Amino acid sequence: MAGHILVVDDEEGVRFSLRGILEDEGYTVSEADSGENALLFLEKNTVDLVFLDIWMSGIDGLETLKRAKEFYQQIPFIMISGHGNVETAVQALRMGAHDFVEKPLSLEKILLSVRHALEMKELKQENSILRQAVQNDYEVPIIAKSPVMRAFMQDLMKVAPTDAWVLITGENGTGKELAARTLHRNSRQKDKPFIAVNCAAIPEELIESELFGHEKGAFTGADATKIGKFELAHNGILFLDEIGDMSLKTQAKILRILQEQCFERVGGTKNINVQVRVIAATNKNLEKAMLDGEFRQDLYYRLRVFPLHVPPLRERKEDIIPLAETLLQVVEKKYAMKAPRLTKEAFQILEEWTWPGNVRELMHLIERLTVLYSGKEVEYECLPLEMLENAGKQSAQKISFAGDENLQKMLRLDYKNAKSAFEEYYLTHKLEEAGGNISRLSELIGLERSNIHKKLKNINE
Repeated sequence: MAGHILVVDDEEGVRFSLRGILEDEGYTVSEADSGENALLFLEKNTVDLVFLDIWMSGIDGLETLKRAKEFYQQIPFIMISGHGNVETAVQALRMGAHDFVEKPLSLEKILLSVRHALEMKELKQENSILRQAVQNDYEVPIIAKSPVMRAFMQDLMKVAPTDAWVLITGENGTGKELAARTLHRNSRQKDKPFIAVNCAAIPEELIESELFGHEKGAFTGADATKIGKFELAHNGILFLDEIGDMSLKTQAKILRILQEQCFERVGGTKNINVQVRVIAATNKNLEKAMLDGEFRQDLYYRLRVFPLHVPPLRERKEDIIPLAETLLQVVEKKYAMKAPRLTKEAFQILEEWTWPGNVRELMHLIERLTVLYSGKEVEYECLPLEMLENAGKQSAQKISFAGDENLQKMLRLDYKNAKSAFEEYYLTHKLEEAGGNISRLSELIGLERSNIHKKLKNINE
């Protein structure tokens, strides 16, 4: 497997020999003649492995390893020495070195150690991706039954394998981050980092530190150097969510980085080179924001290489029922509770609702129904009142009393007695549904406990 290797040794002959061996195997090789220069190189470049001599003038290899491991945990270090001993080797390994080789260098030993180190690095990356996949195990898949969502997915899958930057727009709750993660999984960067930043959730005074990192002592409370999101996303994808909420000052800094692919940490003076693919998202109308002077035109066109618009749920009615069925499965796994079963009439009510909160609103409803009716059948009357009212006359007819003899009798009473009889009927059945638990009943029907106690007392008198 090819990779970029840094050789650190104060002997030019050793560096020359290692370069020849490694380049013959297809590796890219860089050199540093001291620990200080090695640390400077690592600040500005990304490498896959480091050969590090222990005995050097200035800071020695062990001290260089110690400092480097504070910031570059993912890079394997192979220590080399002409004065090797067991104590030094053990100390280096305890400090995080991958291996220890002695001079004179053996060709077979070098190549075997490099191969093992890079394989271990790749394995750790794969484990990290798997852990992230487990964490996202409850992620809702994109459902694309409707024509608008099929068109959206076709565009997403076309742009995913390219290196084009993408600007995703859409209302809150439509699944813009889900679209970005789906794009990542189908991109050339799928085995590289996906770093998400919610620009709206970070205070203005901290966003530069969050994105670019900061040096120790850069400001009060900066007790250690911090790696920013841009560095973490090197060679991968940086997802800038709610990009429209950035200040003009931060927009200017972002634009410079996007143009030059380099930046300085807050409080720093050294340029750091990065290679990132940017996906941005917003629920704002950036064209209007530009006219209002709230968003930079040059940044807008820099980000908008390939625009994608996630349609609201009300415009994709064909997706509502299959999405609800999928969410029931997701929530069942998430809460370790048996999912409820929605009746055909309940699904129809969901299909007729306008979903102002989009997919997020539907997800929250399914979660609530699972908690309240785990393993049970959910009739339409269990849905929120506003959904039933929205369904209009058709739904009002569905809430008829035709199927119950007791309710038919109520219809023959005058208004006052019918109201009293129905309240008794309603509370008795709901109390049974709540398992006799007044607190559960209060939550179920949205009535204060004190009122419920009072009403039940009147019923029992």
